[in-house]
Amino acid sequence: MSMTAWRDAAYDESYDKTYKSLVRRRAEDPLFKISDLAGILLHLYVQDGNDQGGRGGLQDALLQSMIDAHEHFLADWKAESLNVKHQLGGQS
Repeated sequence: MSMTAWRDAAYDESYDKTYKSLVRRRAEDPLFKISDLAGILLHLYVQDGNDQGGRGGLQDALLQSMIDAHEHFLADWKAESLNVKHQLGGQS
């Protein structure tokens, strides 16, 4: 096992949990919009920049996993929205 395998495992677990929670929130909360997700992502970017004291390897990996999951979910949601708009626009 590599010296960073524990960090990779923590990243993967956090990413999966974060992404699944976003899927669940979107399904269960009709008021949850793309703009809300973008706002959360902005907050995570700010949090990532606030590292004057040093979070350490584990916390850096966990925060990065949350950012990555939010970015992925946002990209998927935007692509889905564009696809729906395209399909609706193609119907006469």
